[in-house]
Amino acid sequence: MKIFNLHFQKTNLTALMILVIIFFGCDRKNQQQQAPPQIPVVKVTQQDIPVYQEFVGQIYGYKDISIPARVEGFLEGIHFTEGGKVKKGQLLYTIDPQQYQAKVAAQMSLLAEAKTMLAKTESDLNRIRPLAENNAVSKADLDAAIAQFEAAQSSVEAAKANLESANIELSYTKIKSPIDGIIGKTEAKEGDFVGRSPNPVVLNTVSNIETVLVEFFLTEGDYLKIARQFIEKEGKLKKKKSGEQAKIKMLLADGTEYPETGDINFLDREVNPSTGSMLIQASFPNTQRILRPGQFARVVVEMELLIDALIVPQKTVNEIQGNFSVFVVNDSSKIEIRTVKVRTAYKDYYVIDGGLTGDEIIVLEGLQKVRSGIMVKPEITTYQSKQSDNK
Repeated sequence: MKIFNLHFQKTNLTALMILVIIFFGCDRKNQQQQAPPQIPVVKVTQQDIPVYQEFVGQIYGYKDISIPARVEGFLEGIHFTEGGKVKKGQLLYTIDPQQYQAKVAAQMSLLAEAKTMLAKTESDLNRIRPLAENNAVSKADLDAAIAQFEAAQSSVEAAKANLESANIELSYTKIKSPIDGIIGKTEAKEGDFVGRSPNPVVLNTVSNIETVLVEFFLTEGDYLKIARQFIEKEGKLKKKKSGEQAKIKMLLADGTEYPETGDINFLDREVNPSTGSMLIQASFPNTQRILRPGQFARVVVEMELLIDALIVPQKTVNEIQGNFSVFVVNDSSKIEIRTVKVRTAYKDYYVIDGGLTGDEIIVLEGLQKVRSGIMVKPEITTYQSKQSDNK
């Protein structure tokens, strides 16, 4: 019975092996008979690629002028709409002028007294001078008359200066806009005592926002990159055309790109030794008045230019735990997995810094359907980027 069972088991094993061989043989035959799949592919391209970097900046008006109370007093009137436009010379605030009008009146009185004294001393001098010439009075009397006349002249000049100062103080009770611009929220209301701390001294701010300034900071290393890039791009700084400056972009808080380009118009004279950074200022046109002081924005600066860089669409690249690879179609139309080194992103491309030579064809779509070693029928397509040039 044992001999029979052993024979039966051997027979079953032999039959199973025959079935497996037949199955895989048929499967291999079917694979050989199947046509290679048609796969969209693109060529690796080369072009000069600008490398951009973003910095967080804050927006200021081209002119942000504080409106102070230059004299003390009770605020009598506010003559503008908060947040509205104002013109240069427009009346903004009035402060109670009574005490300053009194000062003006007092100085006018003192000036009148000084002028009266000047007239008297001038008359005395005109009377004594011919007498002194005829030796009718002493030389000392003449000198005294001249001294009194000159002192009276000085008193008149001093009284005029004091009167002018009083008039200036009186004029400060009418506070006017120094520029055309947009005014903010008032820091004082009618009836408040202003001009002396802790009461409001700065009453408001007027900003000219036809052009805005954006301030941001660069590290010392980033500054050196930009400086070298500008020098290489322009040849030599002394050969730059008059008024020609590097253009930069700006991204607003909602992620949209500001349509105007800016100019770097100020670099601080030094790198801050405490932070290791340098203050940079750029100006942007604000024709639509959409930008306001105090906003934050991301400034996009071209840090360097990569010459003849290799680029591939980002969708062609597989990433696993920081390792990047692409599917290359070789001359035999077989798939090869190629490990690549990604340097940076540009628009919806990757800049490749190693692993490709520039003459390869890589799989564009259907990456999940291909694997190393299979035959494919490559369909060369042209990839169209969907992003603007500064992304």
